[in-house]
Amino acid sequence: MHEVLFEFLGASVTPWKLIGYTGVFLFAGRWLVQVISSSKEKQPTFPRVFWIMSLMGSVLLLTYFIFGKNDSVGILSNAFPACIALYNLYLDITHKSKLASV
Repeated sequence: MHEVLFEFLGASVTPWKLIGYTGVFLFAGRWLVQVISSSKEKQPTFPRVFWIMSLMGSVLLLTYFIFGKNDSVGILSNAFPACIALYNLYLDITHKSKLASV
């Protein structure tokens, strides 16, 4: 997974880097989702897809930093957000199911 797939703008791109880039784009893109949702609702909102993108982005980045780089700083900086995203996704799912049963 460390072999160079191609060069882009002077950077070597490996399969691990593609996993890392995907995680970064998911993690950053969640804010675009949040802004669009809040502008529709006319108030700050965090739709479920925000938490899904947060969790997926964090997991992909953790995978990259654990197996691709073996970088403890990257691991620590993504482990906490993954836990928070998982907890908020759990709260969102259970809250929505409670509302549906009322």
